[in-house]
Amino acid sequence: MQILTQPVTQPAISTLIRPAIGLSLFALVVCGFGYSAIATKIGQAIFPEQAHGSLIKYEGKVVGSKLVAQPFTAPSYFHSRPSVANYDPMALAGSNLARTNPELQKVIAERIVQVASLEAIQPDQIPKDLVTASGSGIDPEISVQAALIQVKRIAEQRSMPEQQVRELVLKYAQQPTFGVLGSNRVNVLELNLALDQLKRK
Repeated sequence: MQILTQPVTQPAISTLIRPAIGLSLFALVVCGFGYSAIATKIGQAIFPEQAHGSLIKYEGKVVGSKLVAQPFTAPSYFHSRPSVANYDPMALAGSNLARTNPELQKVIAERIVQVASLEAIQPDQIPKDLVTASGSGIDPEISVQAALIQVKRIAEQRSMPEQQVRELVLKYAQQPTFGVLGSNRVNVLELNLALDQLKRK
């Protein structure tokens, strides 16, 4: 008994390409442009400062961001954490070296000597964040302890009472986020700008 079957035909390539291209364009417009534009507008409406980079202005000019550290080296300013990314927000990175890595231990030992000499303190008095880089390489904050260690040097450089500089640190100190995340800290750029403003008064 012979069974007759209908021949199987392949769909034309054009009928497959057209909907694929259409779906790709639709996804590009909706997900790539539409979603991004809507999310940006919502972010700017709810968090306008953060959406624009948390910029800090001084005398009408943008001098930096609350989110990005700067390489302060002058002895009359508070110094930021070390950075293996050279404080470049386009090159966010940590050292990726383990704590037991000889190269990292050597770098930390050198930093300890430098900080101890600069601040005229014993090595065991140095807070860890003054000799270790953050994971991002641009952490804008240091611990309150790290800031207080620098008070004496800055007061001498600016011919100011130590107590005045100390009170400024405590004034700008921030509590842990939600009371539990992180530790007491201070934004270095904001603190240094406050120093300059204090000197002018």
